[in-house]
Parts: sequence; structure tokens; C-alpha cells
Amino acid sequence: MSALALEELSALTAIYCQRDECAVLAVSETDGITLRIQTSVKGLLDSDILLKLSFHLPVSYPSSLPNISINSEQLTRAQCKDVKERLLEQAKRHLSEPMVHELVLWIQQNIKHIIGQSETSVCNEKSTLSRCISTEDGIWTILLHLDHMRAKTKYVKTVEKWTSDLRLTGRLMFMGKIILILLQGDRTSIKEYLILQKTSKVDVDSSGKKCKEKMISVLCETKVQTEHKRFQAFEVKEYSTLDELQKEFEAAGLIDLFSEFVPALLK
Repeated sequence: MSALALEELSALTAIYCQRDECAVLAVSETDGITLRIQTSVKGLLDSDILLKLSFHLPVSYPSSLPNISINSEQLTRAQCKDVKERLLEQAKRHLSEPMVHELVLWIQQNIKHIIGQSETSVCNEKSTLSRCISTEDGIWTILLHLDHMRAKTKYVKTVEKWTSDLRLTGRLMFMGKIILILLQGDRTSIKEYLILQKTSKVDVDSSGKKCKEKMISVLCETKVQTEHKRFQAFEVKEYSTLDELQKEFEAAGLIDLFSEFVPALLK
């Protein structure tokens, strides 16, 4: 184990000296050093994300790269994987020099960009009308289907807050057991909404424990056409019949969207 690695370990324990910030898990002449650094970062819409960064510094470190693992309850597995890959890319730039503190600082500054990029391809391949998020500018419409809402009041308030913060318009629609979210806005805001929807603990499970939304599907995403009407606000509505729900889509010039996706949900 190099003297540089031991000096870095001493510096890290001094820098990350608050409770639970730094934990030295193992120090070995044959296996190297394993430590975990816990840091709070700001995600999309300045939401708090608690990152647990584990570093294994092999005996040959810093002449060789550290092994890195990422864990966070606020991020999906895919996002954690993206963060890890970006950190390893960054580590290559610091080869042969102590780098752990530099990597922690880098991820604190770049986490928003990384998790934003990780959700740029959300689509339903089964649908002919469905299409992935495009890099084109303009206003987009997205139709989402939720399987259920256990904590309905809290869930609705959360969706209303997200749409307000992101300046999205549209409808949260309930008809019997059918729950649909129809949103309109610029593609960046829609992308951020999808990230929040998938990564936030917005509902509760059968035992009442807070959980992330795992039963959501993107039915369709399409750029707003000239025949489509823009929603002026975001509203929560309940419908007694399928005809009432259909009229909502007709009024927005989205009857094709309704015909393609909604009746199938009744089967």
C-alpha cells in the first residue's frame, strides 16, 4: 500500500469528519483500503439526494484506478450505474495522484446533469404512436397510465406541485380504476417530470411504507401538432363514464390518442 494512499485516507477522515460522513471499512497491506463517503447533493428541482460512495483503493493505487460503487435510495439502479461510469471516466484523468476528494467534489457539482441524461429515452415500444423523447424544441404531449394510487391525497398534491414547478399543463384523470396523466410542455420539463415520477417516493405499498412508483407506463409521447389544443392549466378531474373521458380528449384534439390507448385499458 502506498504512502500516498495512507496520506489521502488521513486527509479524507479529516475533511469528512461529521457523523456518518466517512467510514473506513478496511485497511490491509495485501488488499488495500476500503472506505465509504456519504454526501448530500441537490438533484432536479433541488431535491435532496443522499449518495453513498464506496471506494476500494487497491495496493497499487493511485497508479491504478479505484473500484467504485454507488448507492442511493433516491436514485434508480440505472442512475447509480450512470453515476459510477461517469466517476470512473473522471478518475482516469487523475491517474497516479490521490483522487477521492476530487471525485466527490466533481459528483456534487455534476449530479443534476448526469441523472438528467439517464432518463432521456423513455418510450413504449409496443405502440405505433409512441415515440422516444426527441432533441427537437417545441411543445410535447405525453400520456401516462398509473396502475393505482394508495395514498391518493398525497399523490395528487405531489403531482400538482411537480407540474406547477415545471410549468406543465394538462390533466390528472380518474375514471373508475383508470388513472391517466396527460401533460403538455417543453421536452426538458417533461423529461424532468418523468425522472421525478420514477425516482421519488410518491406512494405507499401494501404495508403503508413509502415507495417509488413502479407501476407507471408511458402510453404515448408526441410533439404537439397544429390540430392539438393547448391546455391552459393543470387540473385534476374525475369522470363517471367513458364518454365523458372521451370528450376531454376530443376537446384537446387528441381523439386519436384516446382511441389508440384508452379503450384497451378497460379490457
